[in-house]
Amino acid sequence: MKKVATRFAPSPTGPLHIGGVRTALFNWLYSKNQNGNFYLRIEDTDKERSKEEYKNQIIKSLQWIGINHDGAEYIQSQKIDNHIKVANELLKKGSAYRCYCSTEEIESQKKRAKQKKIPYVYDRKWRDKNENEAPKDVKPVIRFKSKIDGTSILKDKVQGNVEIENNTIEDFVILRNDGTPTYNLSAAVDDHQMNMTHIIRGDDHKINTFKQIQIYEAMEWALPTFAHIPLIHTIEGKKLSKRDKASTLEDYSKIGIMPDALRNYLLRLGWSYEDKEIFTLDESVKYFNLEGIGKSPSKLDLSRILSMNEHYIKSIDENELFNQLINYCEIFKNKIIEEKKDKIKKSLSFLKNKAKTLE
Repeated sequence: MKKVATRFAPSPTGPLHIGGVRTALFNWLYSKNQNGNFYLRIEDTDKERSKEEYKNQIIKSLQWIGINHDGAEYIQSQKIDNHIKVANELLKKGSAYRCYCSTEEIESQKKRAKQKKIPYVYDRKWRDKNENEAPKDVKPVIRFKSKIDGTSILKDKVQGNVEIENNTIEDFVILRNDGTPTYNLSAAVDDHQMNMTHIIRGDDHKINTFKQIQIYEAMEWALPTFAHIPLIHTIEGKKLSKRDKASTLEDYSKIGIMPDALRNYLLRLGWSYEDKEIFTLDESVKYFNLEGIGKSPSKLDLSRILSMNEHYIKSIDENELFNQLINYCEIFKNKIIEEKKDKIKKSLSFLKNKAKTLE
């Protein structure tokens, strides 16, 4: 039995989204429940949009809510040579091919699909063509040779068996014409090289999983276990996006939500254990399992977060509450006056019965 290893793999292209925090939490809890390791992989290959400040913000946000990763951060951009090497191995094995379609050709294929109101799928023109016919002035991309016949089944720990017609997965690009790897190649190679045993991520990744499984099979690597968790929706039932208010951790810490309360709320957002509502950190690790994750999207409800926070304010040790309050004031309210500290400390038992947030 391999030691359980999970990972959280955000892109540092913006502040950490609340859905990402829950994904990280589920991965971290599962690995700790199984006495395994939890890793943080920074997927920073989008050079234009990736920023060091976002990377630092992601790491700080996870620490704030109590999620610490094992070992150093794994930086994807430092591993690109490994990804390119695998693309070349796939070419050698005949599991990938060079595609010489020009940008114009691809654009006109997309346009035709749009006119017919059907999803665009690359027409596999270069799949079996002889490279002697290749135009001299086109730099090729490398495409993976996806299965054309039959169906594939994903044995998912949350969704159950998910079946797909193989011909719906196009021959996807694994190396762009500038020689840089694409997401599905990089993610599959990194997961293999990091010895991941369990991939727990949002169910918007299901189609990527089918593509990545084909890369694993072509390379004859042992497959990890997959679990796709439903997304978080707004209270109106729409998919929560980074542009929504209250979608990042900072939105919550600013209004005085405490890390333990938010972590407890996110744990219960789409996961349950008997009819228990309040979990200490140790209990979260002890009881967490993949079987308790529901199949339907969860709705983010600020009133529930506030009532969870109120519970924590009322029941937390007063010294701890005092420290959190002082810390909060120093960060968000530009310091607290020294001579008021004693007065605040004496008034806490009265104040905490009236408050839903540290603010």
